[in-house]
Amino acid sequence: MAVECCDRWQVYFRLQELGIACQCRPHQPLWVDITSPNAALQLWSVVRHVSGSRQDLAQWLDHCWQLAV
Repeated sequence: MAVECCDRWQVYFRLQELGIACQCRPHQPLWVDITSPNAALQLWSVVRHVSGSRQDLAQWLDHCWQLAV
């Protein structure tokens, strides 16, 4: 999944907070070491949060609230 250059550092710092090994160097792609399904899900969630439109994120949240547990 592609992450815009201006969003790359935000994703990098959030993954660092989550304890996921990653590297981000100027003018280089973000490198992430995915070692578990949980780490993959967290990466997906962080990228979705950063790159999704406000409307898409609001619809996703609304959908989650409507799920039957």
